[in-house]
Order: sequence, then structure tokens, then C-alpha cells
Amino acid sequence: MTRTGTVAPRTRVDDDLSPLWLKEEETPPNRLSKHAFLESSSWTLTLMLTARSELQIICRAGCSALFYSAPVRSTASFLLQPVMAETKGAGLRLVAGFLVVFVGFGVGVLGAGDHFVYSGFIGARLALDGTAVITPSGLLELTNGTAQLMAHAVHPEALRLRGTPGGGVRSFSTSFVFGIIPPYPDLSGHGIVFFVGKNNFTTALPSQYLGLLNNQNNGNTTNHIFGVELDTIFSSEFKDPDGNHVGIDVNSLHSVAVNTAGYYDDKTGAFNNLTLISGKAMQVWVDYDGESTRINVFMAPLKMAKPSRPLVSAMNNLSEVLLEPAYVGFSSSTGTVRSLHYVLGWSFAIDGPAPAIDISMLPKLPYYGAKARSRVLDIVLPIATAAIVLGVVVVVVLLVRRRQKYAELREDWEVEFGPHRFTYKDLFRATEGFKSKTLLGIGGFGRVYKGILPKSKLEIAVKKVSHESRQGIKEFIAEVVSIGRLRHRNLVQLLGYCRRKGELILVYDYMPNGSLDKYLYNSKDKPTLDWAQRLRIIKGVASGLLYIHEDWEQVVIHRDIKASNVLLDGEMNGRLGDFGLARLYDHGADPQTTHVVGTMGYLAPELARSGKASPLTDVFAFGAFILEVACGRRPVEQALEDNQLMLVDWVLEHWQNGSLTQVIDARLNGDYNVDEAILALKLGLLCSHPLPGARPSMRQVVQYLEGDMPFPELTPSHLSFSMLALMRSEGFDSFVSASCASSTMMTIGSMSALSGGR
Repeated sequence: MTRTGTVAPRTRVDDDLSPLWLKEEETPPNRLSKHAFLESSSWTLTLMLTARSELQIICRAGCSALFYSAPVRSTASFLLQPVMAETKGAGLRLVAGFLVVFVGFGVGVLGAGDHFVYSGFIGARLALDGTAVITPSGLLELTNGTAQLMAHAVHPEALRLRGTPGGGVRSFSTSFVFGIIPPYPDLSGHGIVFFVGKNNFTTALPSQYLGLLNNQNNGNTTNHIFGVELDTIFSSEFKDPDGNHVGIDVNSLHSVAVNTAGYYDDKTGAFNNLTLISGKAMQVWVDYDGESTRINVFMAPLKMAKPSRPLVSAMNNLSEVLLEPAYVGFSSSTGTVRSLHYVLGWSFAIDGPAPAIDISMLPKLPYYGAKARSRVLDIVLPIATAAIVLGVVVVVVLLVRRRQKYAELREDWEVEFGPHRFTYKDLFRATEGFKSKTLLGIGGFGRVYKGILPKSKLEIAVKKVSHESRQGIKEFIAEVVSIGRLRHRNLVQLLGYCRRKGELILVYDYMPNGSLDKYLYNSKDKPTLDWAQRLRIIKGVASGLLYIHEDWEQVVIHRDIKASNVLLDGEMNGRLGDFGLARLYDHGADPQTTHVVGTMGYLAPELARSGKASPLTDVFAFGAFILEVACGRRPVEQALEDNQLMLVDWVLEHWQNGSLTQVIDARLNGDYNVDEAILALKLGLLCSHPLPGARPSMRQVVQYLEGDMPFPELTPSHLSFSMLALMRSEGFDSFVSASCASSTMMTIGSMSALSGGR
């Protein structure tokens, strides 16, 4: 062969060698572009890089010559590091070889028998069998989509795993990038195994044996093989966890350690699943520590750094498993499902970390998706058509059930109340289907739920009241809507209603702090109210009552004033709520209520005789409410020997004895304004007077509380009679003698829970 072009300096192997950089020469087309010579006393090595980007290597020893030619990706500079060579007879044998690194050419050759790296496999000297080939783009294709076949790709040089004869297996590390392209998105054919051990697979089987072992030798210690499997099929005989796992195999496909494919996030520690048959390239690292005998396997998406926490880890002394000579490589197989298994890059090292694979130089995986789509159309289309028909039927059924689920009662006369009516669908969604977790409480007339309206995000309280009869429902809803027009800062706003068969639903503003009675009597769950808060609540409720009695367009009688019906907003202001028993009538008219409704301890004595509620019966109840808030006790309490203690009589007795301050709630620990407290107690007694004419109006009550009018100078003789005795003489005996607990609802006469005595 005739050498042409400028000759680079010769370098002899006998000399102290150093890396030789070759410089590009300007030459005519198709002539030598780069060249170098290495020679010793027994052989000469010539390397040429032509203008056509072809690498030519010629090695001469005596009369023998070896020629190698391969295309490279670019004419960039390369680094040649000679190592050692020798001749034997007429043939030339490269003992340790040499390291060639091409910038832009992803081939690495084993250097000094210790490490190698392949960033693509163009020109790689791998021992291939079965269906394994190296594609023109540099992919190592293990399987080509043929069913029930296997393939192997082995590095040709045997490893020196033991430092000395009889010594232990040294530490080693490998890294490789792989990709599996399935024929269908959710189904693939078996997988890939990286192995260290024998280089004879004549008896191996495909399918679940992955081209590594067979049904006879699986599990035998004489196999002398170690592997890391990437398996996409669940095999119960090997006790696989699933059809997407990574396992450590020692002489057997029954893994000594196995985990679902994925990686642990270094920042959060969370496990992230990876799908082996995603058609995407992924990287695997395998480390063996010869001293600790620990095997660690890591996995991550391509271009992600190696995780710090291994996916699979096991302790196993490979010195008792592997024999020399030992080889490294890959085994792969398919079963009845045809898949494509690829390795894009590979590196290996003994007694050190595997060299980094140049990700930028890796070949691309074939496009994934078109074949699967075609298969789906061929097989799934008939099934999909049937599923669509079935889906339409299901949708129709669901729509009918949905309509029944949100069905409401609507009548022509309700048109005028339209703006105050809510849809049941909105209320159902607001309360999450009236689930128990949204339940605020259970009252005498129904359950109350917390909700959030879907569109406005307004917090509401939803009260469900049962009703079975249509009698009086029109009048009741008319009054509900009328009461809904009340606007006062100390009234709980009634927003509207909804009606279903057998059920009436009232919608109120939501009060985040609940009802007042929880703070007065449930001291373990709620903090104790100080005196300033209690007085502000009393004044607020008084202001609200004045509004509904005198300042609104109609007179509204609440008829159920008590601590449990006073709700507290976010600023602990008292708001009077639950107008379920309220009655309306025009100013100057006579109320026509004929049924006694309310709660024991808050009922005025004249209700037993006439049954007619009036603003003064609300004043009586408000008096009991004042005493309840100031004393922290219920209006009626069960005493010893089946007797009942009336709060108003107890306060009156202390007033007569000049010890009125002793009735103030002991939980205040004396921390209150004495003048304000005495005023509140006297006002409570005055409002609770048995004679309606002796009670003040709510306007006077507000003036007394605000200090706009001096409180009348009353003496104990003014109320020297027994309230309890007068109530009995007024025909209220049935209420006094009833053995009811506090806040027991007393209803006289026939009335429905719906109408509340209307």
C-alpha cells in the first residue's frame, strides 16, 4: 500500500509513550486527511482518517498484515494511546489493545482490560448471536420483533474479575441505556438481562427464561452467572411482583431482590414509577462492592442524574458465584408477543465507577406509536363501537337518575317567590350531598348543614325541615319569603328556601362561631365569654328585636328567643336566628295565633290563658335570656327531689336579700362591671314580670341598655310576689310541673311541625 500525504512523527512503543494528537492536513479529495504511525522492532501500526470520514487501520508484523476499515461520523481529531502489542508466529495478536476516543464518534474499546464505554455501537466489536444486530444508526438491536426468539450481545474480551488467582471478585460497575418498544401500548414480550458470567447459551430458552437459562438449570449453583433483569411480563413461577419490574438474579430467574421499575426522588424521597415498555430511553446503573458484597441497582429516565437511593439492593458474595473467564453482555428474548429490545449505550469498569456515557451522541430509538395505533383499529374498533352504544345507554340512565336525584316540587303560585328560591342541585353540591361531616346540629324541627354555594362561594347554613301535608304550605312560604326581606346586623339573614316532596329546606347566612348556648354551658369545648362580650350580645339581640317589633314594615313576633337561637358571627356579635316559629302581622292589627309554641322557661304566663303571642311575650322571653347570659344558667333547671329551679325566682330571691351579685356567672371570677351587671339583672327581672303591662317595650329596653333612659328605681317589694306562684294561678300549671330538661320544646294544641302554630 502506498502512503500519501504528510507523515506525522513516528512513535515507538519502546519509548516513553504519551498521547499523540493528529492534526488535519490539507489534501486533495479522496486522499489521506489524517494519519499516524506507531512502530516497534517487531510491528508497525498505521492509522488513517480519509476525507470521506473513513477510519483505516493497518497493522504489519513481518509478512502478516491486518486491515480494518469503518466509517466515522466526522473528521474531528482523535486521540491515540498505544498500550502494548506483541507478535506470535505468522499472526498478529493484540494483547491488551488500545484506547481510541473519537470526538463525535461513539465507540470505545476496552482499555487495559479494565473499562470501556460505548456511546452508540457503530464499529463496536461485540459478539452477537440470535437476532442481535447493530443498526446503521448505532443501535444495538437485541430482538427484531420476531416471536419466541432470543439474542445475546457480549463484549469479546474476558474480564479479569479476580485480582489474584483464588482471590475474591473485585468491585465493578456498569451503566447502560436501553429502550423497549412494544407492539401494543400495554403489552410487551419479556425483557432484557445484563449479565456477568458464562458466554455459552446453547441450552437457554426464550420467553420467561430471557435467553439466559432454561427450565432444567434454573436455580442451579453450577450456572455461575449474575444478572439484572428488566422484565415486562409477570411470571408466577418466579414469584414476580408484577409485569414491570427490575430484579437481581443469581444463578436463577427467581430474583434475590426485586422492585417495580422506577426511582426514588432525591429531594422528596417519593417513589416515581417508570414503565419499561413506554418506548422511551432509560438508564440503569449496576454497582458491586467487592468488600461489602453489596449489589445496588439504580434506574432513572434518560438525562437524569443517577439517584442516590438504589431501586434494588442485595447482599451476595459474587466470589462464590462467578468463575473465570467471565464475560459481560446482554441477553434478551420475546414470547408470543413480539417486542423490540434496544441498547443505546453501555459502559463498564472494574475497581471504579463506570465511565460516563455521552448522552448527546446516543442514537435515537425508532418512532413508537404508529404500529400500535393500527393494531388498535384492527382489534379494538368493534369492541369500541359496542362500548359507545353501551355508554350512550348508561348516560341516558344516569341523566334520568340525576334528574330524579335533584327533583323539586314547584307549583304555579311559587313563581312570585322565584328570586328567593334555591335549586336543590345547588344546595346538594354546597353541602356535599348533605353528608354527616357537614352537619352543624340537630334541632327540634330538623337538621342544619354547612355549605358553600358553588358559584358565589358564599358560606351558608342549610336547614332541612320535614313536611308531609300541603295544608298551610303556601302561607308558610309566603311568610318565610317575607321574613327573608329582614335586614339587620343582629339578625341571621334568611336567604331563601327550596322545596322537595316531604321536605322543606331553609337557607341562612352561616355563622362561624355557632350558637351562644355552646359558650354558656359547654365550657370544655368553648372559651368562657367575658362580661364585655356578654353585654354586647345582649345589646345586639335587643337591637334586633326592636327592629322586628317596631322598625320594620310589619310586626314580627319571634316566639322562640333563647340562647341556642342566638348565633355568633366571626366577631362574636350576637345574631338572632331561627325564625321558624315567627309570626307576622301589620302594625295596629291583632295577632291571631291560637297555639302555644316555644321553649319551657321562656314562655310568658299569659300564653297559657289566651294562646296569643305578642311583642310583650317576646319581651318576657328576652328577660329570661338576659338572666341566662348573666348567670350562665338555664331558665329551668332540675333540682333535688324532682323539683325544678326557676332561674327568675332564684335571681328575685337574691335581689330581695340584697345579694344580687352572687348570681353572676362564677366563671367570670369577679371580672365584670358591677353597675352593668346589676342593670342587666334588674332589666331581666323587669322583662320577666308576670303582668304584660309591667314589662317595658323593646325600645325602652334598648334605651335602658344604652343609658339613654334612666332605669326606674324599683324596690324588691315591686316584685315581692312569687313568679312561680303567679304562673300557677294564671293557669300555667302544666308547664311548671312538667319534668322536662332545660330547653325542652313545649307545644300545646294540635300543630304541625311545618306550620309552627299558624
